[in-house]
Parts: sequence; C-alpha cells; structure tokens
Amino acid sequence: MCGIAGVIDLASRRPVPAHLLAAMAAALVHRGPDEAGFLRMPGLGLAVRRLSIVDLAEGHQPMPNEDGSVRVVFNGEIFEYPELRAQLEGRGHRFTSHCDTEVIPHLWEESQEGMFSRLRGQFALALWDQRRERLILARDRFGICPLYWAQARGGAGDWLLFASEIKALLASGLIEPRPDVRGLDHIFTFFALPGTVTCFEGVQALLPGHYLRVQRGAPGEPARISDHLYWELDFPDRGQESGGDRKRLIETFEALLVQAVDRRLRADVPVVSYLSGGVDSSLVLAVASHVVKKPLPTFTIQIREPGLDETRQAALASRHIGSEAIIVRCGREELLGAYPRLIQAAEAPVSDTCCAALLLLAKEVHARGFKVALTGEGADELLAGYPWYKWHRLLRLLDSIPGLPLGEWARRVFLRWTSAPPFPWSETRRVESAVGGNHAWLILYGLVSLSRWRFYSPEMRQRLGDYLPYADLGLNLDRLRRWHPLNQSLYLGLRIHLPGLLLSLAGDRVAMHSSVETRYPFLDEDVVGFLAGLAPGWKLRGLQDKYLLRLLAVRWLPRSIAWRPKAMFRAPFESLYEEPVPAFVEQLLGEESLRRTGYFDVESVGSWRQAFPRLKPGSAQHFSVAIGLSAVVATQLWQHTFLDDTLADLPSLRGVARMQEKQ
Repeated sequence: MCGIAGVIDLASRRPVPAHLLAAMAAALVHRGPDEAGFLRMPGLGLAVRRLSIVDLAEGHQPMPNEDGSVRVVFNGEIFEYPELRAQLEGRGHRFTSHCDTEVIPHLWEESQEGMFSRLRGQFALALWDQRRERLILARDRFGICPLYWAQARGGAGDWLLFASEIKALLASGLIEPRPDVRGLDHIFTFFALPGTVTCFEGVQALLPGHYLRVQRGAPGEPARISDHLYWELDFPDRGQESGGDRKRLIETFEALLVQAVDRRLRADVPVVSYLSGGVDSSLVLAVASHVVKKPLPTFTIQIREPGLDETRQAALASRHIGSEAIIVRCGREELLGAYPRLIQAAEAPVSDTCCAALLLLAKEVHARGFKVALTGEGADELLAGYPWYKWHRLLRLLDSIPGLPLGEWARRVFLRWTSAPPFPWSETRRVESAVGGNHAWLILYGLVSLSRWRFYSPEMRQRLGDYLPYADLGLNLDRLRRWHPLNQSLYLGLRIHLPGLLLSLAGDRVAMHSSVETRYPFLDEDVVGFLAGLAPGWKLRGLQDKYLLRLLAVRWLPRSIAWRPKAMFRAPFESLYEEPVPAFVEQLLGEESLRRTGYFDVESVGSWRQAFPRLKPGSAQHFSVAIGLSAVVATQLWQHTFLDDTLADLPSLRGVARMQEKQ
C-alpha cells in the first residue's frame, strides 16, 4: 500500500508549486514511510509515498513505460502481476523492475481504459498519458483502497486535486475545510460513508469500480471531467442461480479460496493474519498456513468486557494450526485514548467504537515489524452472516400469510417501541422505494436512523430538508428487482456496509494509519463471482448462515469453530459516556460546544444522556441510543479535529498545521 496525491490545471498549463506537492505528500507519510516520489510538469503534479512490499529495492514511482509517455502513481496490489508481466513481455514490452505497479503503464499502452477488465486486486491509481493529455483516476472493484478528489479555484483558473486521504487535499491549501451535512447524515443513517458524498463540502470519493477521466483541452479550453463505471457486482436472475452436487460445490469453493489466499501471500515481506474467534478469519489462517507450509503469526484483540472477549475461541484456532498468538488487550482506557486518533485517521465521525480497537491492533502489528495482514472480511456480506438476515426471513414468513400483513405490523410495533420521538412510517416507505423493497439491512439501518429524529437540531433538519441518503446510492432498481430477495439484501450490504465501513473506517484508514496493508481473500474476484452465483440455500439454509462456508471449514478446522454461531465483533459504545465521563467528552457534549456546531438539539442530547443508564442493556432501544450518542460525540470530535479546535482540550489537525506554518 501507499499514499498517492496530485493536481492538474483544468484551464491552462500553470506550474504546480513544489511546496504544494510536498505538503500533500507529507500529509500521507503514515501511508508510505519508506520512500517519496514526485513528477512535476506544466500544469500537472503527481506525488506518492511508498510502503515497500513488492520489489523493495526498485519499484520507484511515478512508474513510467519505456519512453516515459505514460506515468503512474499507485496504491495497492495487483495480485496477478507475474502472469500479466509474462504476457506483456511476450508481446514485446520491456520492464526495468519486478514491481506490480509496472504492469499498469504497459497495459494502458495496449488497452487504455479497457485495461481495468484485466486488473485484479486492490488499488487506487492515477495515470498520466502525455500523448493524449489525459489523467485517469481509478479505484478497485470493492473499494478497498480510498481515493478522493475535489476542484479548487486558485489564481487564473480551476485545479483538480486528488489524494488517498482528505488530509492531503487540505494540506494543499487550496481546499478550505467546510462541513457537508449530507455526509454527516450518512453517518446517522448507515454509520458509514458508502457513496461519493464525504463529510467535507466539495470533496468527493471515487466510487468502487469506477474511474475518473480528466481530458485536457486545447490551450484556452477547459478540461472535461467524466466519471465511468467499469465493473459492478451482479447476481443471476431469480431462479437462474447455480446449485448442484454438495461435494462438487465444496471442492470448487475450496480451490478458489486456496487460490485467492495464495495470491494474497505474494509479498517480499512476511505476512501475518488477523484472528477473531469466528470461522471466517480462522479459515483464512488455516488455508494461508497450509499454502506457506508453516503457521502464520496471528493478532487478536481482547476486549476486556463481559461477553465481548473472543480470545478463548481464537486460541482454539491458533493452537489447532500451531500459530504464535499475539494478544492486543483493549479496555475502556485504551479505547478512550485511541478515539481522537481514530477520528483523525478516518476523517469522518466514527460511531462504531470497535474501530478504535482495530486502530490499536494495527499499531501492534507495525510495532512487531510487520506490514501485511490477512483478514476475513467479506464472508458475512457474501454469505448472509449477520443476524438481521434471519430476522428478515422470519418477517417475510409472516408477510406470506394471505390478507394478513403481519410482518409489516411487527415492523411498525418494533419502530414504535424503540423510537422516541416516534419514527414516521412515511419515512420507511420513502426508504423502501429508494432501495427497491424491504431488505434485511433496513432492520439495522432503521435502528441507526432513529438518532436522526432524536438528536438533530431544528437548524440541522432545515439544512437537510427532504434529503434522503439512500437516494445517493444510485442503485439500478430494475436490475435489483430481478434477483432473489436474499441477493437483494446481500447487495445492499456489499454496496453500503462493506465499502462504507468495513473496508474504510474499520479497514484501510485504521490499518494504514500505522503503515499496515490489509488483504481480503474472500474479496477475490473469482471467489465473489462464484458465491454471487450460488443458489440462496447455500448461503442461508433455513436460519443457518454461511452454510457452504461452514461445510468447507469442517475440512480445515475443529467443528466447534466451523459451526460456531456468528458473534458480532464490537467494543462497548458506552465507553464514551459512562461514568466517569472523560473530560473531552464532557466538553464536546457541553451546551456551548453543541450550540457552536449547531448539529444537535442541546436538550435532547442532555435528556438521553440522563435516560441511557436506565435502558435495558442488550435491548434494541439501548443499542439505538448507544450508537446515536456515540455518533454525536464522534461528530463533535470530528468538528473539533478538522474545523473548529475550540470545542475541547484536544489536539486538532488545524492546530498542528498552524504550528507547522509558524516553524
């Protein structure tokens, strides 16, 4: 992994100030502490900070083709680069390194934008084609690697800036940080940022599976900017899914997963594995250890709270495989200490407190001298691993009784029971219309969205108007409605939860803050294609989640792990506001700070803080209020960190920038 950044003049060929590129690159040092690279030419600048994983001695970026007419800065991994290189050399291309980045300018020479069908892996890239005067920004299929862009006016015209993180855009001095309340509303709807909208006005995220083309015009003509889709997840039409012999399906899945793990072990540095107590990460560890013919070291978080500690279950897997088990202990004190750094790393309010624990996990991986970790993310999204899939199936059974909409009645009662103030049923109808029906993820997002009605101030409601975050997802509803209902729900998780939270706020951002690259075998293109095409009964069999994966896991793991019920990895939300309340939280939730930001109703925040200890732990209302209060704290902390450093006695990005300017 690396950090990339750059700028292009959209109107003319003005020189790019050297200090601008240097400042953008400096903001990304944590993503690439090993090396810096720059390209400056009239009207264009590229920068990269490199984390050396493949071809440590060479692989310097920006990476050129033979004559230097094409140059690339690249973040990520192309896992099939040896095969691609052999094909390209067979057609006469000449290489000067053994780095995966070098296949990209040569693929561009042959296919231009058509090269994306051949790029497999996790990546964000910027490519400059000098002959065509064209800049291409692109992101991998699933959104593992981030890429942001914005337009800014400076001097005689507009610039387009891009970077792996928003901090680099702000460091340019051309982008003034201002809040985008639509992004904040996404956090209070999905506790994620799944679309192009960010929390910073004017800053956009490039969507997974997309590329941005910036075509420079003739002198005096403005550049043309266009967004293009090159890949999108698809499912078979209902009734066309694949099934067949159980043994054959298990063996096919096994072969694909072994191949996916083998690809993700390609590195010139040692690879380790994250390990929870669940089947997904345990299976990845078992397969990886088999491929390399020795046990991989494992890293496990120990949440020191009753019911949240998975180290005993993880130890069973590590002992079975013979791995060295490294435990990262994380309690309330550690979570609170890491939370301000989490917000700075994520550049967004993070209401899921387990992300702070993952930040500490990556820190320990780095401290032990490792750069690459395998993880099990993706299996739950592809194989219905979350409990709301089961709840949704039961509600659908109630709806199947002719003339009695019992499922809808149950949902209405549930909303009324968990919501105060009452959640309007008309809002539910708007949401269902935007996503093509009542899908499993709306159970979770309904609970999360209650906080919009509990905590938003009148001013915040007025600024948002009738804005609906679901409408920003750009779903192809005609296509979606052709799928089986389970696949429709799976798609929402793969479109929202996976890129918006797990791969970003809980993935790349917390790992790369400590210069650690995470790799995801379940998100291999062949694995995803196979699982997407399966008949729903191989994913959710009755109320048994991840059915085919568990059948496969029995071949590699003890049955107690293979069939262990899903346990949600989480840290206690209430760490942020239980007694004794941390001083910075009291400051952020104080009347003066709340009124200064204007996002939240002061009286409502105060009354729910007082009421929270009386709510029944484990209840839906307890969860909804807990994650809502966490989101309020996180939003106030994000405001302090990036926009207004007067809200609490904590460091801020703006404060650090001012100190650097004085020096």
